[in-house]
Amino acid sequence: MKGCYCLIINLDETSEIEIGKLGKINFTKGHYVYVGSAMNSLESRIKRHLSDDKKLHWHIDYLSKNVNCHINEVIYNVSDEKIECRLAQFISNQSSSIKNFGSSDCNCESHLYYFKSKKEAIECVKNAYDSIAMKCKSFKK
Repeated sequence: MKGCYCLIINLDETSEIEIGKLGKINFTKGHYVYVGSAMNSLESRIKRHLSDDKKLHWHIDYLSKNVNCHINEVIYNVSDEKIECRLAQFISNQSSSIKNFGSSDCNCESHLYYFKSKKEAIECVKNAYDSIAMKCKSFKK
């Protein structure tokens, strides 16, 4: 199963977190949306992100392993079409981003976006999917 996904992340308190080669980044308390894709095994990729037992490989791994970080929901689509950057572009126009986070393999400025509320984050992701006429599904952790 192939597709793209958006992790809805809650950060309980403002934290300085070491993010691989990006170094230490100050993250503001609130909600974040991380946009990713899995063009081989979507289900396995999402399970990996939700697991605490993983090696630190991607930028999101460093954030999600932080004690103050919780992935609350995953919004995703199943498709052979890679729409990750299109979703990220839409979301980038609606919020602020963490520069260079999760976007080392594309031309996007970022794939991680900040929101003050969970409701705003979820609404923005659903609007991003609507903007490209792609159906999405959701599940809560």
